[in-house]
Amino acid sequence: MTVVETVLSRTPEPLRSVLIKHRELLKFAIVGGTTFLVDNGVWYLLKLSVLESKPTTAKAIAIIVATIVSYILNREWSFRTRGGRERHHEAALFFVISGIAVVVNLIPLYTSRYIFDLEVPHVTRFVQEFADFTSGSIIGMFLAMFFRFWGFKKWVFPDELGQRRRDSDEPDDDVVPLR
Repeated sequence: MTVVETVLSRTPEPLRSVLIKHRELLKFAIVGGTTFLVDNGVWYLLKLSVLESKPTTAKAIAIIVATIVSYILNREWSFRTRGGRERHHEAALFFVISGIAVVVNLIPLYTSRYIFDLEVPHVTRFVQEFADFTSGSIIGMFLAMFFRFWGFKKWVFPDELGQRRRDSDEPDDDVVPLR
C-alpha cells in the first residue's frame, strides 16, 4: 500500500473525496514536509556549529540541499504525470523557480535579524532562536511553498506536456478510486 493509499484509507469520506481531487497538492505537501525536516536539520546543524555567526548563509545552504531532495521527490512522485520536457530543461526550470523561492524564503529571516535587530545582544538567545525559526522556517517557508507550487505547475511540470509522460508511464499506482 502506498503512502497516499494509507493516508486516504484512514480519512473520513467527505475529506477523502477532496484529497483525491487534490492528490497532487497532497503529494506536494508530503514532499514539502519531508524537505522541511531536511532543511531545518541541515540549517540547525550548520547554524549551531560551523556557521554560527552566519545564520542566513546556513539557511541558504540548507535550502539548497532541501531543494535537491525536493526536485527528485517532486519529479518522480508529486508531478510524475506532468511535464514531459527533456530532463535537463526541466531541471533548469525547477532550479530557477527554486532559486527565486530561496530569495523569497530568506527575506523574512533577513528582515528579522538585520532590520528588526532580533539577534544577540539586542535580545536574548531564546528570542533570537524563536525569531529565526518563526521567520525562516515558518513564514519564509510558507511564502516560498506557495510560490514553488504555482511555479512548478505553471512552468516546470505543465499539464499540457504531461500527456507524453502519461502515455509512456505505467498506470498511476497511487490513485485510489472513489468508493
